Amino acid sequence: MSDDPETARQIAELAADDRPLLVLDVDDVVLEFIRPFPRFLEARGYGLTLASFRLTGNIAETASGRLIEQAEVTTLLGDFFDAQADWQSITEGAAQALAGFGDRAEIILLTAMPHRHRAARRSHLDALGLNYPLLTTEMAKGPAVAKLRGKSGRPVVFVDDQPHNLTSVRESVADAGLFHLMADNSLRAFLPPVSEDIAVVQDWHEAAPRIANALGSKS
Repeated sequence: MSDDPETARQIAELAADDRPLLVLDVDDVVLEFIRPFPRFLEARGYGLTLASFRLTGNIAETASGRLIEQAEVTTLLGDFFDAQADWQSITEGAAQALAGFGDRAEIILLTAMPHRHRAARRSHLDALGLNYPLLTTEMAKGPAVAKLRGKSGRPVVFVDDQPHNLTSVRESVADAGLFHLMADNSLRAFLPPVSEDIAVVQDWHEAAPRIANALGSKS
């Protein structure tokens, strides 16, 4: 079971599938986040200066320079996700890469966000032509990916921009193919190197054939 009961409920609604499984993070993997988010903040009277790979401690009120607290960051993120259709576009190459898999893989979008934003994200993804099943989780992603795989032992590939999510999946699905993909590669400078069993890819053009190989298919 997923550790998040609501995520487990969403998984239970999916039709049974024995195709190779491709699970994708959404923000900064399928949809742009770190590029539009500063523009959203500016419109709200805030500025983002990335001195580390985190939001709290890097967002300040433009007028006063005051760094805002975690609760305020959470509120701004919620407002952003409520208005995501106005700000978030498809990551370059993502739509074409996913379409290239055709029906040879089960593609699932697994996003770490409060469940209350799921309907807004579903609507936005549909408007962009990304009609793949969407799951939200407020807990670790690894158990959700294990539940998605089921008992068939089918190939699994997981793509995320956050190293801790990749580690979570490795702990739950030891033989999963893991790919670290970031919409903005300049942010890698803030991260320690990922472990050797995680493939680092610069963009979707590089990722697509390597993912296809890991799934046992051709793109």
